Amino acid sequence: MELSVMSPVLNQMGLEDALKYLHSLGVDSLEIGAGGHPGKAHLNPKDYLGNPAKAEETKALLKKYQMKLSAVACHGNPVHPNKEIAKRAHEEFVDAMKVAVMLDVDTIIGFSGCPGDCEASKNPNWVTCAWPPEYLETLDWQWNEVLIPYWKKTAKLAEEIGIKKIAFEMHPGFCVYNPATLLRLRDAVGDIIGANVDPSHLFWQGIDPCEAIKVLKGAIYHFHAKDTRIDAANTAKNGVLDTKDYGDILNRSWIFRTVGYGHSQEVWNNIISTLKAVGYDGAISIEHEDALMSPKEGLEKAIKLLKNAIIYETAGEMWWA
Repeated sequence: MELSVMSPVLNQMGLEDALKYLHSLGVDSLEIGAGGHPGKAHLNPKDYLGNPAKAEETKALLKKYQMKLSAVACHGNPVHPNKEIAKRAHEEFVDAMKVAVMLDVDTIIGFSGCPGDCEASKNPNWVTCAWPPEYLETLDWQWNEVLIPYWKKTAKLAEEIGIKKIAFEMHPGFCVYNPATLLRLRDAVGDIIGANVDPSHLFWQGIDPCEAIKVLKGAIYHFHAKDTRIDAANTAKNGVLDTKDYGDILNRSWIFRTVGYGHSQEVWNNIISTLKAVGYDGAISIEHEDALMSPKEGLEKAIKLLKNAIIYETAGEMWWA
């Protein structure tokens, strides 16, 4: 396993300063944003496409600080019912895949996306219940007429470009938001589709990350280290479906926290151990979205906890057995 960081937390720094800082903290790699919600502060594909020298320059910079890229991130909604938004998301995703391959990266992180409820929709429509029956009709249309056809076509393009793994962050609001929906799309499209497991989005849905990891054995292509604190009192009153502003910390049912501030070291130890048990040996990539901590403080506290949790070495022979 390797300790990685998702780059937007360091958007206030240039790429070299960010690499120098992370190297000083003992971080092994960087998951770098290249479009969509993560932005392009450290990697704008337009600067690289058709410019191999730029890619070599970045590789040299990574080597200088003994870092590598764990993945390229481009989170958008390429099946958005607004055709302009969908087109932009698709084009950014394709550009991100192309620049990933230029930088010797075979994994791209993103969202599955979510369509509307029909061709005339203006906004996405996330279906969360099975009744009234028109909801299931909407869900069937989204998956069979939009989502699966789009990702079959895009997965084929990804393979042609040289991408081996498309890792979907299972995120509420999009069609892929839990293990069942991830595996449904993987079964329909192929094993180029896998999961970016982010416990923060699982915790508040009531999903045990360790059980999710077991279900996803063989289909985990990336991992985000981000925590969530569940407010028991607010949840008892209103449940977990919360549309209050993320800044309304005292009244929300849950908030994102840096690793260790939503769940204990023991919980994170168990998550890392379960990843190891199912054969995942890739990046543990810190994503910082804690409204109570500065980027520097939140990141450094997460690094400290995860260094104790990550299993770096191969166990070897069980000499005691």
